[in-house]
Amino acid sequence: MTAPVFVVEHFDAGGGGRYVLDGPEGRHAVSVKRLRAGEDVVLTDGAGRWADCVVLDTEGKDRLILQLDSVSEEPAEQPRVTVVQALPKGDRGELAVETMTEVGVDAIVPWAAARCITQWKGDRGVKALGKWRATAREAGKQSRRVRFPEVAEAATTKKVAALLAGADFAAVLHESGDEPLATAELPSTGDIVLVVGPEGGVAPEELALFEEAGAQAYRLGRSVLRTSTAGTAAAAVLLARTGRWS
Repeated sequence: MTAPVFVVEHFDAGGGGRYVLDGPEGRHAVSVKRLRAGEDVVLTDGAGRWADCVVLDTEGKDRLILQLDSVSEEPAEQPRVTVVQALPKGDRGELAVETMTEVGVDAIVPWAAARCITQWKGDRGVKALGKWRATAREAGKQSRRVRFPEVAEAATTKKVAALLAGADFAAVLHESGDEPLATAELPSTGDIVLVVGPEGGVAPEELALFEEAGAQAYRLGRSVLRTSTAGTAAAAVLLARTGRWS
């Protein structure tokens, strides 16, 4: 089993590479994971910097003493995959973020589509965005990633169109697509942007705007997936076909 991952803000070790993991992460390591001397641990800032460490000892219930010798940098993978996710109902948004993080998506953009029942407004929107970002962080740790996906501010349809216009490959999951996503010609580098609509589907005016921005409609498969699972399934297709899973 691979070593557990813990998030830190810095990698400053004392003399001899002695590093103290404390706070909530230290408490989780000591009291929940019950790590002991000799076990391996990975520290990361979630932005690509990471370090392999070995547990030396524990202090109390929330301090893990580690041996940290060097810090590495994981380069951003290519092509970069961004999923524009229409806002689902209830906790299905967190489910979508969790599973997309696990498969390897690089960025997630919440989208307030016309047919979304859920709308992020005021304090509710701030709280919902915070949940999505916390979910991405925890799923990144669980899946042993050292570069977590960015979760952007909620985007309007016009902002999504602008994002599509700047992509090297832009796609909208839609039943009107003549070509399956599994056969699309994909770039080996650059930006791939994929739009996943709400349960009610992408509105005609939204689809027209996205196509004007350079996006093409693609089919995913014969079955109809819920918005909370479609992005994960589509991302898996893209990651496998670009070689990032090879």
